[in-house]
Amino acid sequence: MGSQVSSEEMSVRAGQGNDEVLVSQAVWDYLAAAGRRWLLEFEDKQGLSVGIVRRGERGGCCAVRLQPAEGSHRGRARMMEGPISPATRKAFIDLCRCARKEMTKMEGAQKRKRSLLPCVGGLELDGEGNLLSPPPPPQSRRSQRQQQQRSRRSSDMEACLVLPAPHEAPTLQPRTEAEVTSATVAFATAADAGLSKEETISSCCPICMGEMVDRTTLEKCGHTFCRSCLDQAFLVKRACPVCRLVYGQLIGNQPANGTMMVERDPDVELPGHEGYGCICVIYSFPPGLQVEEHPNPGVRYPGTDRVAYLPDSPEGNRVLGLLRRAFEQRLIFTIGTSMTTGMHNVITWNDIHHKTSVWGGPRCFGYPDPTYLVRVTEELREKGITAD
Repeated sequence: MGSQVSSEEMSVRAGQGNDEVLVSQAVWDYLAAAGRRWLLEFEDKQGLSVGIVRRGERGGCCAVRLQPAEGSHRGRARMMEGPISPATRKAFIDLCRCARKEMTKMEGAQKRKRSLLPCVGGLELDGEGNLLSPPPPPQSRRSQRQQQQRSRRSSDMEACLVLPAPHEAPTLQPRTEAEVTSATVAFATAADAGLSKEETISSCCPICMGEMVDRTTLEKCGHTFCRSCLDQAFLVKRACPVCRLVYGQLIGNQPANGTMMVERDPDVELPGHEGYGCICVIYSFPPGLQVEEHPNPGVRYPGTDRVAYLPDSPEGNRVLGLLRRAFEQRLIFTIGTSMTTGMHNVITWNDIHHKTSVWGGPRCFGYPDPTYLVRVTEELREKGITAD
């Protein structure tokens, strides 16, 4: 019986960015070992460094972070471009799917080898002492085609599941062979019954890839999962595993003793926003000690002051309001390693990008940048901060 999950049921603590992807633990282990060459080629082509940051408690999934590679030309270009793009995330997801298919082929080859081993208890001897096995019953062409179709569906069902949203890995149990077989039979039965591909997929849980158990639909985005699968995913992050829409209020680990001040200068015009003044957003943090939610509790971090710029236009003021809400939810900054200086245990920008220069364009984190206000609005929306 289906149910709906409302946003009032949920709140979450998180300070991580959208540079993380959930992937099956088995797939990552394959990429780190047998598929290492593929992973290195991907990192070199994309200018990224890819590494595991968190494992599920029971080894079902893990969180993998994509970040610009230090010291390379492409890595520096990546840092200038801003957040990891959807195209880059999709390229990594495709890599994981290819790895999963190779794993499936290897597993199938091992099963075929086992099936070729003689089972003496089930064989008979002829007059000369040779082993005889009864010939298999003949199959019609239609039966052979159906068997081939079901075999292909089984391979598809076991394809790698890479969750597009989330920043952390749900604690999911690996599926048993019986569960996979059950899901495959259900898939084949639905196809034989004349259901379309879309209708068949909708009856499967996007997390476990099996038939829905205690079907649960998310209130705002409408995506549906097994209740137990969704509960385990929400233990890590209360966001839809498919579209990353946040349910409830996202709270980060930004130091709690900072301030955000706003000053307006009507005499300064930002390139690309002529005719409007400039909004100066001043963030200030005194030094302090890291607490439990930070990487190194008890270790001191230095204070910092940062200034960012927005056009004093209707759109700029709308973004300013969203940034104020993000600051109140402690999402603007975090404590970690600075990507520009390499220093550890310092206050750094999180993954909501700011313009810290009035000129120089995107390479200098300044203006003109025609799509900046749209991009930062999307970054805020992914954290559940909207104008609504």
